[in-house]
Amino acid sequence: MNQIADLFLTFSRIGAFTFGGGYAMISLLDHECVEKKKWLTSDEFMEVIVIAESTPGPIAINCATYTGYKIAGMCGAVSATVGIALPSFLILLVISNFFENILAVPLISNAFRGIRIAVSILIIQAAVKMIRKMMKNSPGRKQQLPITIVSFAAALSLNICSLHISTVCFILCSGIIGLLLFGSVRKGQARGDKQ
Repeated sequence: MNQIADLFLTFSRIGAFTFGGGYAMISLLDHECVEKKKWLTSDEFMEVIVIAESTPGPIAINCATYTGYKIAGMCGAVSATVGIALPSFLILLVISNFFENILAVPLISNAFRGIRIAVSILIIQAAVKMIRKMMKNSPGRKQQLPITIVSFAAALSLNICSLHISTVCFILCSGIIGLLLFGSVRKGQARGDKQ
């Protein structure tokens, strides 16, 4: 019961104090789940992010559901999922009634502009942290670096040219390249082991 309450409170705190959606939450999820609570290892967290990004639904909710299920089964999954979604739902419920009036106040409007900058920094921080972990921990890091660079360059170029291609395309292409690249590396290693 204590674990379920802890999951709910931890994910509620993340949900209440993170602006900018799932990508901005990655840094906080990493801090809480990996560094502070030790619910996940760094490698597990990286895998959860990849799976959460590749499956339907918001990335933060998918991460919360997986972590809750790992720690306390189905009750933990429900507790963590409700915990991360409830604060946003309640805040939006209140704000939606006064949204136009709130943005008309210069002080609040300027605060939201500042928050946009902070959200961008949080997303960049999460990306840098994940790339560092990938380069340190992964056995195929030499092969992953070119995929990372090419994907980033392609996404940036398309964005600059105002061409909108779904991130799903990048995920699918990277997955296919990963299958071809790491599949051939494993086959080569298996042949070497046999000899």
